[in-house]
Amino acid sequence: MDGYDSDPAVEEVLRIVTHFNDMLNAHSVDGMLRFLTEDCVFENTYPAPDGTRYEGLAAVRGFWDDFFLVDQDQTISIEEIFALGNRCVMRWVYRWNDSGIVGHVRGVDIYSLREDRISEKLSYVKG
Repeated sequence: MDGYDSDPAVEEVLRIVTHFNDMLNAHSVDGMLRFLTEDCVFENTYPAPDGTRYEGLAAVRGFWDDFFLVDQDQTISIEEIFALGNRCVMRWVYRWNDSGIVGHVRGVDIYSLREDRISEKLSYVKG
């Protein structure tokens, strides 16, 4: 060990957020929803400047169902992830290929967790 004592609670927060992102990359809305609270909040990056806020599991599901219908070839790669208590920050790169139009954007998500589930996912993007 490198002298760093890991906190099991922080490790669990990181595990949950990482698995949620794995389900997102697999386009598994059902898999993603297993990690969310019933009263979850998701703030999207679009439209600028503040994005759209979705409240509750049904609204968040509706967003992701629609999102995956439009964007069939996308991934979010984690650049950096860290947690403190029940909060997690994840820097990411979102890559897409929409009918041959390839692109990417960088951003950050700020997560809050409650009872080992994500209760809030606030997304911010560069540009």
